[in-house]
Amino acid sequence: MSTDPPSLLSLTIDSALLHISRFPDLSTIPDHLLLELFLRTLSAGKLNEKNLKLFIATDSEEILSLIQKLNIQPVLTPVLPTSKSFLNSDALISWFSFE
Repeated sequence: MSTDPPSLLSLTIDSALLHISRFPDLSTIPDHLLLELFLRTLSAGKLNEKNLKLFIATDSEEILSLIQKLNIQPVLTPVLPTSKSFLNSDALISWFSFE
């Protein structure tokens, strides 16, 4: 029983998937390869917030449409003020007053 060796394209996408967290930008990748990389990222369970932002930043209509159809939404992390000037201010005290 003989099996065909993987294609160079398949090996390249597999390698990109292994190192996807190291890519600063995916916008130079052609759409058909980007779609394949996105689908493999999903199936490998590697779609985290950082990777999702990389794919969204490409502005690929296919990727954005697929993200919308699958109802994938980025996590919105609330940012709380942490500066000392705000924490010591009267505004903060009045914000939490229950009068």
